[in-house]
Amino acid sequence: MERIKAIEIGVGLFVTAGLAALFMLAMQVSNLSSMSNDQGYEIIARFENVGGLKVRSPVSVGGVRVGRVSSIEFDMETFEAVVRLQIVQQYDKFPKDTSARIFTAGLLGEQYVALEPGGAEESLAAGDEIRLTQSALVLEQIIGQFLFSKAAEGAKQ
Repeated sequence: MERIKAIEIGVGLFVTAGLAALFMLAMQVSNLSSMSNDQGYEIIARFENVGGLKVRSPVSVGGVRVGRVSSIEFDMETFEAVVRLQIVQQYDKFPKDTSARIFTAGLLGEQYVALEPGGAEESLAAGDEIRLTQSALVLEQIIGQFLFSKAAEGAKQ
C-alpha cells in the first residue's frame, strides 16, 4: 500500500512539473513573460504599412532585443500607422537620426521593428519621433507586382 502511494505522489509531481514547463513555454512563445509597459521610455515611429506587426512585437538593434511595440494606432490626418515603441531604460543613447524598419523573422515568422542607429550627436528622448522609417514588405503586393509585370510583358509580344 505504501509503495502504491509513493508511486502516485511521484506521478503527481511529474505531471505538475510537466504542466509548469508547458506554462513557461507558453509564456515565452506569447512574449508575455518579460518587459512590462512601465519599464523604459517610449518613442514613436510612423509607417505607411505595418503589415502583421502586433502589440508586444520585439524591437531590436543588431539582433538584440531592446524593447517592445507598446501600441499601434492609425492617424486620420496623415493616414499613417503610429507605432509606439517601449525601449528598455538601459538603451537610452540612440542617436536622433536612428531609422526604423519592419522585418519578418524568417520566411513565415513574426514581424518586428529593427532600429538602425545613425550618427547624430543628440540622443532620442521619451516622446521623440523617429523620422526615417520603412514599412513592412507585404508578400501579396510583391507577388501581385511580379504577376502584373509578367502580364504586361506578355501583352507586348
